[in-house]
Amino acid sequence: MPGAAGVSRWDKNCPVKVFISFDMEGVAGIVDWSQCRAPGQPYEEGRRLLLGEVNAAIDGAIAGGATEVVCNDSHGTMNNLDPAELHGQAVYVSGRHKPLYMMQGLDATADLVFMVGYHGSISGESSVLSHTYNPAVVSHVSLNGTRVGESGINALVALACQAPVGLITGDQQTIAEADPFMPDAERVVVKESFTRFGASSLHPEVARELIADGARRAVERAGAEPAEVWEIAASSSSSSSGEGGSEPAVLRPPAITLPATLEVHMQTADMAEVASWVRGVERSGVRTVSIAGEDPLAMFRSFVGLTYITRVSEGR
Repeated sequence: MPGAAGVSRWDKNCPVKVFISFDMEGVAGIVDWSQCRAPGQPYEEGRRLLLGEVNAAIDGAIAGGATEVVCNDSHGTMNNLDPAELHGQAVYVSGRHKPLYMMQGLDATADLVFMVGYHGSISGESSVLSHTYNPAVVSHVSLNGTRVGESGINALVALACQAPVGLITGDQQTIAEADPFMPDAERVVVKESFTRFGASSLHPEVARELIADGARRAVERAGAEPAEVWEIAASSSSSSSGEGGSEPAVLRPPAITLPATLEVHMQTADMAEVASWVRGVERSGVRTVSIAGEDPLAMFRSFVGLTYITRVSEGR
């Protein structure tokens, strides 16, 4: 079992809560929309692959000392898994109408955030099934001048809750895009994308072992003293985490400077106009809007409002 080499640094009497936001396109073995959209045999295959990686993250978190796990289904209609099949008696947050969307269920009581099965942004390097929330509406997003995917946008909520992002999994582009905003996180690359519809994936069992190991280390690091971090890193069963060459460190909340600015590029001028009707969203160009402020949660709520209302200008 991954994690056997590690020993939790958390006090045994201290409850440890992990919040997992999981998407689907970044799961090992998934390369086509048919695996992500019901109904059909490919979707059932995708659901099984997704469940395996989510459960691996839960198993690793518990091995590291977590006592409570909350999982937010963040893909599509957001009801992709059978709650009874989740390990660790995890809470399952599901349903497509959520005030905090991909981060619903995260609050100040969480000790750590995991992002599992995430994918690259619509405007970045080739990444399997890349998009940024709604590809029919959003063509590019930057946060404080740096291109950002869903991981960085969602990290605004983690920052508001002062919860470190301890683990992110997906392809190599996803990890690279997340690095500026969560440089301390454990990183697990489960596939290497070579186009938007092609990748070389690890075997699902191997991917799950690496995810469980990364999750275990993340929880241990969250409860560690600085001098203990290297010992935890040395207990890794593989070198796949820590991609990007950064040294292991005590986990900290996302590295997002406040006040912050989200610049959102829309597909059409109409979409930018409709988006500007949302509180906190300002028109900044023909096809661009901006969301700025000192409150990362308010910024994220404005972005969620933007994603919902622009479906009107998209035609649905």
